[in-house]
Amino acid sequence: MSDTNDELAKKVVSHMMDHDGFSKWLGITVMNIREGYSKIGMTVRPEMINGFGIVHGGIAFSLADSAFAFACNNRNVLSVALDTSINFIKPVHVGDSLMAEAKEIHNGKSTGLYHISIRNQKGHEVALFKGTCFRTNKSLI
Repeated sequence: MSDTNDELAKKVVSHMMDHDGFSKWLGITVMNIREGYSKIGMTVRPEMINGFGIVHGGIAFSLADSAFAFACNNRNVLSVALDTSINFIKPVHVGDSLMAEAKEIHNGKSTGLYHISIRNQKGHEVALFKGTCFRTNKSLI
């Protein structure tokens, strides 16, 4: 990885965020971007609660999915989710600050594999997400 690659990665993610209304609605902030890597955060709001009084699992999934998208697309090769899964480890509550860190496990010509860890403000892992992407032959920017 070079600084040039990391600069491109940051430009791609900035472009993605400019056009990503859902990540904006979640309140996602981009914390760190490097080629094949992303770290993002958000704070849980009251409207994200489910009927059990804890945060809806779709919120943690969506945060991880955004981190996945930012990591697998930041080489400026349009990549789409092929397969994803999540394991919920601990409940998430209103006011929690969540951080999702996406790490590239495999960068292939047509697919990529990423592991995303979601942690709360206490550093406790609350969920683990695994995503496989399919790489197209299109550019994002």
